[in-house]
Amino acid sequence: MEVRIDKEEIQRISGVNPRKCMRCGKCSATCPSYEEMEYHPHQFVYMVEEGLLEPLMKSASLFRCLSCFACVDRCPRNVEPAKLVEAVRLAVVRQQGENHMKVEQIPEIWDEDLPQQAIVSALRKYKK
Repeated sequence: MEVRIDKEEIQRISGVNPRKCMRCGKCSATCPSYEEMEYHPHQFVYMVEEGLLEPLMKSASLFRCLSCFACVDRCPRNVEPAKLVEAVRLAVVRQQGENHMKVEQIPEIWDEDLPQQAIVSALRKYKK
């Protein structure tokens, strides 16, 4: 089952308006994963704005983002590139229907050192 996603849906999920970006590159300059990413934060924002989602959804950059929000802190226009990355990542996970996490799986992955927030976050991300 393939889920079609468009830029309006990504903007709705993320709550981000990529048109606010002035392409200064400060987000990319502060990104700790910069060297590992095919598309850097400012390029990611531009591609969402232009509706170029297919290359983003297939890019390894999507999973190399640390979600550290350094790009968000650095942006002078409050664009929040990390939220766009997270929205596209979520669209990809939802497209891969077999990746849904179920409550019954929690005992299998439970670890005393695993923060409860990680489990809640995983359920949120991997469940439609």
